[in-house]
Amino acid sequence: MSGLSRSAAIVGIGATDFSKDSGRSELRLAAEAVTAALADAGLTPADVDGLTTFTMDTNTQAAVARAAGIPSLKFFSNIPFGGGAAAATVQQAAMAVATGIADVVVAYRAFNERSGNRFGQFATHLATGNPSSSGVDNAFSYTHGLGTPAAQVAMVARRYMHVYGARSEDFGRVAVADRKHAAVNPAAHFYGKPITLEEHQASRWIAEPLHLLDCCQETDGGVAIVVTSAERAKDLPNKPALIAGAAQGSGADQYVMTSYYRDAMTGLPEMGLVGDQLWAQSGLRPEDMQAGILYDHFTPFVLMQLEELGFCGRGEAKDFIADGAIEIGGRLPLNTHGGQLGEAYIHGMNGIAEGVRQIRGTSVNQVRGLENIVVTAGTGVPTSGLVLTAN
Repeated sequence: MSGLSRSAAIVGIGATDFSKDSGRSELRLAAEAVTAALADAGLTPADVDGLTTFTMDTNTQAAVARAAGIPSLKFFSNIPFGGGAAAATVQQAAMAVATGIADVVVAYRAFNERSGNRFGQFATHLATGNPSSSGVDNAFSYTHGLGTPAAQVAMVARRYMHVYGARSEDFGRVAVADRKHAAVNPAAHFYGKPITLEEHQASRWIAEPLHLLDCCQETDGGVAIVVTSAERAKDLPNKPALIAGAAQGSGADQYVMTSYYRDAMTGLPEMGLVGDQLWAQSGLRPEDMQAGILYDHFTPFVLMQLEELGFCGRGEAKDFIADGAIEIGGRLPLNTHGGQLGEAYIHGMNGIAEGVRQIRGTSVNQVRGLENIVVTAGTGVPTSGLVLTAN
């Protein structure tokens, strides 16, 4: 196990409402989420000396500190690669705490992703403008119509189907499970709105083989996570979620959503790299996990993550989930909050919050006897992951 393992803990979680039109600035969303997380942790803004977020977040740490009443900062960082940054923000916070750089670090993400800048739309600025590595990476895919995340993922999904015999219905089972869990979560956009596999299959195509219901939502909102030392966590009001493992990964021939030059193009090597580190750091294995929060911006990547993390063999995820294994009561319930398909799309940060609720025993879909849970960040990009534990 690494020196980082179990030296820090998540002690507070906070969120705004999740909506399609927040009616307020992204800075206000960030400040609301941070304030709520600190209140949940039993801490004050004066206790905070570190902030970390996504490179894509529009709210600087200095601005959030002012807005939330945090007097000064000793640590601040930004993590790139969109949703791949989610668990890495917690990793950065944990490293800062474990090394004594900071005492209390808050990771946050806030945006108006539905009413403002919509990531799922064709982004012309990625294919034009000043020359950059991102522009070169996009020079092939954009000119061939692969200008949205759904279209880019569809290429990998189609190859996966061809090699392993997966079908659209297999992807649909992920969407059905997520929506089943969201249906009993009052915070979820799709609260009270489960779907059937038949409804998944009948939903319109976005980019074959992806149906509408294979694609996550676009959401306005914010989430914040408070991290401090495991020792200090003992004196705070909530049961701490100890960070047993925290890892990042960027695989061979890595691009951002368009890693088409790999030999197989049927998996997510960067997530395999993250998984290997998580199990080594934590001293735990896939069979020790009672649930998982797997980043679900597109359903095919959930199947691939199950394989990369070692829950089943290559090409076996379709069989692993066929009997309801990923629903409450199954062998490995996934995304018990409803995921980004059912609850909200906050770049995976709401998934980390759900992992904490499972450790606390307060989830709306609580897994009985849960002690350990794995949480992943965005896939198709350099990514990250966590193992949270009660012990």
